[in-house]
Amino acid sequence: MRRALIAGNWKMNGLKADLQELSGMAKGFTPALRVRTDVMVAPPATLLFAASAMLIGTGMTLGAQDCHEGAGGAHTGDVSASMLFDSGAEMVILGHSERRQNHGETSTLVQAKVRAALTAGLHVILCVGETRAEREAGRALGIVRRQVRQSLPEGLHAGAISIAYEPVWAIGTGLTPTLDDIAAMHADIRKTLRGVLMKGAAEKTRILYGGSVKPENAAAILALQDVDGALVGGASLKAADFLAIIAAA
Repeated sequence: MRRALIAGNWKMNGLKADLQELSGMAKGFTPALRVRTDVMVAPPATLLFAASAMLIGTGMTLGAQDCHEGAGGAHTGDVSASMLFDSGAEMVILGHSERRQNHGETSTLVQAKVRAALTAGLHVILCVGETRAEREAGRALGIVRRQVRQSLPEGLHAGAISIAYEPVWAIGTGLTPTLDDIAAMHADIRKTLRGVLMKGAAEKTRILYGGSVKPENAAAILALQDVDGALVGGASLKAADFLAIIAAA
């Protein structure tokens, strides 16, 4: 049985003062919740080191929001996977639609980042998802299948990655697909993974849903077959909201 993973992506939000919310999350992540659910929070890179110290012994995992595909070198402003690991991160979010759209990241580049992250010892949360126009044109399944196939190296073992399905049009808009649409996409991603990962690994790989996940809709979404957790944006910035989603899992 796959353990639920609730991952919080703070995006470009958070100053030192906001770490009090992280402290509140850690205090509220009780032993009863730890038994059933894995939790990760990805603050901005500027807070990784401080957050790492805060999370020791809490059962929560520290994540990062992106990494460079190279191991080091003349890449001003970039951060390597090994630097993230050195700062205390254990996971990294890659291929997020905001990176694909705002920074022109292709699936080929994302795959290179995945390789770098795995080499550094990080668990990868790979994001995939379609735009509104692609869904309305009936291309959603094909778009996501292609992103999965092109963003992942073949032959990965179970436990190396998680997938986060985030329909681009639902991120931060308050809109969500129907429960049937979410279930259908997650089932199709699972099927696609069988052709990419090592034999048997697809059944053990967690597939998260992301896109305006909040306390009000978390329970219904997380109850769906093949939905193994959530990648949470805005609701992960406040301890009360994030803990409510964790409890729903």
